[in-house]
This record gives sequence, C-alpha cells and structure tokens, in this order.
Amino acid sequence: MDLLVVGDANPDVLLSGAPAVPAYGQAETLVEQGVLALGGSAAIVAHGAARLGLEVGLAAMVGRDAAGDFVLDVLKSAGVDISACVRHESLPTALTVCLNQDGGDRAILTAPGCLAAFGPEHVPAVAARHVHAASYFLQPRLAAGLPEVFRAVREQGASTSLDTNDDPSGAWSVPADLLARCTFVLPNQAEAVALSGSADPLPALAASGTLPVVKAGRDGCVALAGDELISARPPVVEPVDTVGAGDSFDAGFLAGWLREGDLRAALALGAAAGALSTRGAGGVATQPTLAEATALARDVEITSSPIA
Repeated sequence: MDLLVVGDANPDVLLSGAPAVPAYGQAETLVEQGVLALGGSAAIVAHGAARLGLEVGLAAMVGRDAAGDFVLDVLKSAGVDISACVRHESLPTALTVCLNQDGGDRAILTAPGCLAAFGPEHVPAVAARHVHAASYFLQPRLAAGLPEVFRAVREQGASTSLDTNDDPSGAWSVPADLLARCTFVLPNQAEAVALSGSADPLPALAASGTLPVVKAGRDGCVALAGDELISARPPVVEPVDTVGAGDSFDAGFLAGWLREGDLRAALALGAAAGALSTRGAGGVATQPTLAEATALARDVEITSSPIA
C-alpha cells in the first residue's frame, strides 16, 4: 500500500458555542451545535489520505462497543483498509469531547479507553511505501516500541513520519533515536517548541536527523531542508471548524510527497488540504478530494530563504 497509519481512532463529540467553564450543579447548558465525527489523529490522517486517492491502511485499537463500530464503519466507507485494526475484548474505545469556542479555541477532553493497550505487536509487517505514527503521548506501549518499528521500516526502504500531537503530561520526552528514524516530524508551532525545548525549534529538531515541518494554522507551514527554510501559505479559507486541520495537513503533505517526491509540492498540497478541511464541522466531513486540494495548491504561496 502507499501509506500505513499507526495510532489512535475514536469518535469525537464536538460541541460549538460552549462556555469557558460549564455550569455544574446539574445545570443544563444549551450550546450552538453538536456533531458526532470520526476522531483520533491517526484515523483522521488515514481518512484524509484515502480521500486524496492513496491506498491507505490503519493500524489502531478500538473496543467491542458501539463507538468502535462507528469508527470502523466510517473508515471502511472512506476506503481505508481496516484489516490491521484490532478490538480489545474488555476495554472501551477512546472517546473525545471538544468544547469549541468562537474564535477557534477549544478544550479537548479525552477518555483514553483502550489506547494504552495498543502496542508495537499490533503493527503489521505490511509492505507500505510510508509509515506515519500519530498521538505518540497517548499510547505509551506503542511509543516505547516505535523506534524499533521505524528502524525496521526504514531498513525495508520505506519513509516514516511522526506527529506527536499534544502531551497531556507536559513532559514532551521523545527519544533521540526515534527522531533520527523519522523522515519527517510534523508538529504544530507550540508542539515544536515543546519537543525541541527551543524558541527556534526548526534547527533544534533538524539536528536530530529528521526534516521538520512545522504547522502554523492559517499561515500554512514552514520546513527546514538542509540550510533552506521553505514556507507554504495557502489562500485564506474562512474556517467553520479547525478540528483535525493539522491531521488533514499531514494527509495532504504525505499524499504530495508520495505522489511527487518533491518537498515543495508536498507542502503546497498539505497546506491546501489543511485549509479545505476547515469548511465544515469535524475533522473529516470536508476533507478535500485530490482534485479540490490540487486546485487550491496551485494558489499556495511558496517562499524560501537560507537560514542565518
């Protein structure tokens, strides 16, 4: 297959117009909108990559419950190969509630369910051109074995990428040997600063041996390739919901890389896919087709400059 995505899969319950602090005391608060959507960074990446025409598989764990049924049904309907998804016999599927406020900020509440039980032994040894891992800090057993998984993948000639997503513990500890085995790391700006321990994260991350691509919301992204800083800024797309936009960027970036083998083309398609995914509520409802993403990618502004 083109892409194997490894990581989390769960339903998202998205509530828009939520108060900054919900009222307790058994008070019922009405909000503007509620949406049930596919969630989990890995699942959203897999779904988006399939929408972009890649042959995609997902290795993940869900429970034997209605939430797990929902996740697998949505993925299968999108054309994602779910044969490597396993179901835990007793632990429930993870569940996330997003409290979205006007202006784009949100609180994310996640019940991890069976995520902590997912480990490297659940990652199949399939032939894939690229392996992407997501939500590193939510899956400690997978995290412990991921350097070895990526070592084996790289030895087979495939490329690799990692999007750690947020670290609820605040420790932000990723072993150097894992970063060295990542062709790309794909954090957002805040995650990049936390991972690198530096206010200037791109050189610090690149020093580990990877090519860092840092996402910057509506400003697109910036990558450091050798001594060249490359930025990609998409046209403005007025967002309805930014949930999963970074994951849709990952899907577009990887689709561009696997199709073109060119970093600038990958950055442009990633920026376009991320922007277009914000047109509707939830992470997957408005993920673009390849034709849609390619059309917008033509208008992505690419600039480059040598680093000082």
